[in-house]
Amino acid sequence: MTQEMLAGVKDALGIGGNYQDNTISTYIEEVLDYLEGAGIDVSKVKPGLVARGVSDLWNYGSGGGKLSEYFMQKATQMSYKGA
Repeated sequence: MTQEMLAGVKDALGIGGNYQDNTISTYIEEVLDYLEGAGIDVSKVKPGLVARGVSDLWNYGSGGGKLSEYFMQKATQMSYKGA
């Protein structure tokens, strides 16, 4: 994961400062691992999609425990495109 990805995800989620950087970085790695496992070249993944996945995981404690429909559709689309 790059600093640019961390900064982009934080920007997309409206998070300032560095207090949550370790937690966000952990979730970013989880999302990127998921996408890579789907055959997606993670170097082509933009922060917006990663931010959606991070947000989904961050809200895991709310009882949903799943990635959003948007995230899944976009990941599927990228996988088909061979990204």
